[in-house]
Amino acid sequence: MAELGARLGERATLVQFSSAFCQPCRATRRILAEVGALVPGVAHIEIDAEEHLSLVRALGIVRTPTVLVLDATGTVVRRAAGMPRKADVIAALGAAVREAV
Repeated sequence: MAELGARLGERATLVQFSSAFCQPCRATRRILAEVGALVPGVAHIEIDAEEHLSLVRALGIVRTPTVLVLDATGTVVRRAAGMPRKADVIAALGAAVREAV
């Protein structure tokens, strides 16, 4: 997914769409950073939704935060709107890594 403007993780990538004044986006950033640090080969990319409207429209993002879980090839394997729970992010990553094997 070259439109992201960042390198994908070796095993999976957590893509977070945020907006400047979104309080849940800040908490989501912390959760995804923690999970990314726990799981080797996982990257966390945060995208400002207001600055990337064409990507937001192309992916059908309607609220922030929205998190996409990409497998190693950059394919979206999970999607969630709203602030995720850490356990749910870990489970989604586990599924993304298993699907890529």
